[in-house]
Amino acid sequence: MNLSIDITGKTFTVTKAVEEKKDQNGRQKADKNTNELLWTVQMMALDETGGEVINVTLTGNAAPKVNVGAVVTPVELIAMPWATNGRNGVAYKAKSLNAPGNAKA
Repeated sequence: MNLSIDITGKTFTVTKAVEEKKDQNGRQKADKNTNELLWTVQMMALDETGGEVINVTLTGNAAPKVNVGAVVTPVELIAMPWATNGRNGVAYKAKSLNAPGNAKA
């Protein structure tokens, strides 16, 4: 079950450069539905309750152009709870990133 995230009142700051999302063999993964390449960007989500560092997966055939320290707005950010081999967590995915004053990344 994917959960849409309300980003109202939250600030997102890029904390690590965009990287290729790779499989266990070191090859870049692609979206199963669109075949677009997958990228990962680490960012800090901050609101009045505090901050959390999250990794967000993005799709696109070119790496999103955002710099560390840039304030961005994730477009259609969703959370996808997962559980595998006794481990669990939440994966995040966004359609794209918007940076104030720039075209979408």
